[in-house]
Amino acid sequence: MPKNRRRALVTFHETAERQLAALADDDLARLDPVLDAIADAPDIGRPLRDSPLREYQQNSVRVIYYATTLGTIIVVAYVEV
Repeated sequence: MPKNRRRALVTFHETAERQLAALADDDLARLDPVLDAIADAPDIGRPLRDSPLREYQQNSVRVIYYATTLGTIIVVAYVEV
């Protein structure tokens, strides 16, 4: 039987919120699956240097984020679409 894992809650830093506000609807549609993938598996991104930040890229979308210790909350710091 598959393990029933809870998805992480995705939140946005002020900078990422401003970036989201400037995105067109098409760009937001491309961003959604990337955020879903991160929420499903917070460790999916590669670590950035010696910091808690992680980077995940998919379909010309780049997201820099960090997860809380238990991986229950994702804070998106930067979005590039």
